[in-house]
Amino acid sequence: MDEKTYKTIGSTGASSLVIGICVLAGGIAAGILLIINGARLLGSRSNHII
Repeated sequence: MDEKTYKTIGSTGASSLVIGICVLAGGIAAGILLIINGARLLGSRSNHII
């Protein structure tokens, strides 16, 4: 393989790593928001018992 192939593989690996980190951060943020909203719903349930 020549140098051009190594550069292509390296840039592809780096971009995949960046995309993976962004997806991971988005998933963590979404999970935190879901937990917060669930806690709010459970807290309001005790105030409005039918």
